[in-house]
Amino acid sequence: MVSAQTKEVIQRAKQIYATQLQSELESRHMDQYVAIEPESGEHFLGNTFDEAVKSARTKYPSRLSHTIRIGHLAALHIGVLQR
Repeated sequence: MVSAQTKEVIQRAKQIYATQLQSELESRHMDQYVAIEPESGEHFLGNTFDEAVKSARTKYPSRLSHTIRIGHLAALHIGVLQR
């Protein structure tokens, strides 16, 4: 179960993405990842999910961030390869 604090971080980060970052990031960084730390409003780009998260944690080790795959509905896709 997701805590109320985590839900708040996700909601605030998604709002920052939609209102401040989406158009610029989708035109320049499609398919990369962005970790958004909503308390500061800062964002951290990475070519992988891990790179973006590590950058955010390096600067803000005690704060939660939310990571979005730029231009996609979900950061990760988990599926089954059918043959």
